[in-house]
Formats: sequence, C-alpha cells, structure tokens
Amino acid sequence: MEVNPKLKQAKPGKIISIAAVLLVVVLIAANSFATVQYGHIGLYKTFGKLNNNMLSPGIHLKIPFFQSVIQVNTQVTKAETDTSASSKDLQPVSTHVAVNYSVNKDSAYNLMNNIGGSFDAVIINPAIQEIVKEVTAKYPAEDLITRRDVVAGEISDLLTKRLAKYDLVVNDINIVNFKFSDAFDQSIEAKQVAQQQALKAENDLRRIEIEAKQKIAQAQAEAESLRLKKQEVTPELVQLKQIEVQEKALEKWNGVLPTVTGGATPFIDIESLTQK
Repeated sequence: MEVNPKLKQAKPGKIISIAAVLLVVVLIAANSFATVQYGHIGLYKTFGKLNNNMLSPGIHLKIPFFQSVIQVNTQVTKAETDTSASSKDLQPVSTHVAVNYSVNKDSAYNLMNNIGGSFDAVIINPAIQEIVKEVTAKYPAEDLITRRDVVAGEISDLLTKRLAKYDLVVNDINIVNFKFSDAFDQSIEAKQVAQQQALKAENDLRRIEIEAKQKIAQAQAEAESLRLKKQEVTPELVQLKQIEVQEKALEKWNGVLPTVTGGATPFIDIESLTQK
C-alpha cells in the first residue's frame, strides 16, 4: 500500500515545529531566573529602568528577555591609587595609597542609579588623589615620614566624609609608600649619619665625664682615709707603740747586753713604726 506523499511531507514539518516550540520554552525558562551571588545585592532592571527592590543572595524570578538583574558587590573591596604632589616645604612626593571600602547595602540602589557600576573610577580614585594632595601639602617632607600614622588618619577622616555622600563606607586606609626625590633621600641619609655621630660623641663625652668623676671620688676617698688615719695618731698611741716595740724587743733579747761605745743607748725610730 502506498503512503500519501502529502503525509510524508507533513511529518518533518511537524517535528520542526515541535522542536522550535521546545526551544522557545527552554529559552524562556532559562531567562526566567537570575542568581544573586553571595556578598552581593541584586537590583531589577526593566527596559533600562532600575528598580529599587533589592534582592538578597539566591535565585530570583524575572521577566524573560525584558528584565535583568544587576549585582552590586557589598563586600570589602580594595582601591589602590598613586598620587604625585608636593609637601609643605615644596619637596616632590609620590604617594601610594590603598583604601578598603564597601557599599552600604541599604543604599545600593541610590549608588547604582546615580553613579553606576564604575563608581570606583568616577568617585573613589579621584577623591583619594584630591584628598592625598590636600593633606600632603600641610606637612614638611620629613613629617610625612615620621608622622605617617597622623597623615593617614587625616586622609581617612576626610575621605570618609567625602565618600559618605555617595553611600560608600571607608573601612581602612594605608599609606603603602612615600617616594621622594633622590636628592632628598640623600639629605635624609646624611642627616641620620650626622645624628648618629653626634649621639656617639655625646655618649663618649658622658663616659669621659663619668670616669673623671669616679677618679675624683676615688681620690677624695683616699685623701679622707689618710686624713682619718692621721687623726688617729695621738701622743697616747705613740707611747703605746713605743711600749709594744720595747716588749717585742725584750721577748727577742737573749740576756746579753750590747756593747756600746760612748755610753749611748740604742736608737729606735718610733715614728716610723707608728706609720704602719
């Protein structure tokens, strides 16, 4: 039995139609959902208009092809900027600053509606450069080095006030590096060497003064000791020493009287004995 040729032509067309319908259904289904990543806030954008209904992380429904979901990162983000300026004493200085900031979740709609997704380039970086230049010009070059924490604190305060207008929160700021001219670096190094040499000379002088005072004190102590010893030599002590010497001489005498010409008696230097 032969099959009607019209039926043969109808089957392939029907299959194509079914496949097309299924494809459209799949596309519609795939574009009916949007996922908001962790650490982000989602905002509906319908026909180019932003909706202030904020979406939390997760899967959300949307109108296929006509509606999209944009995501705003609310996690802490780092912005790094290099700024060239002059110090108060007109020294050229390049500053590398790192700022940690975040988007206020409750104000994500205002930020995206008024500024857009490139707010870091439009708002943050220009604000950092302007404020760093302003603060750097208040301090001499040496103070920028020795008072870095004070400089960073002032930059942080000004930047916090500036970015608060755009619902941006400054979490932390770090001055990574100050870079000066080679001539200034050499002058700082020479000054440090001079200070070290001056400190060494001052320490040497103190050591010499201490040693001199020690010698004077020692000499004074010896003189005082000698003075006290002289005060101890009294006529009674001299007489006692003479008696002690005579007693020792008697102990050593063998009973034989010495032969003396001219009738003189033996001479004993009592004064030399009392000096011991």
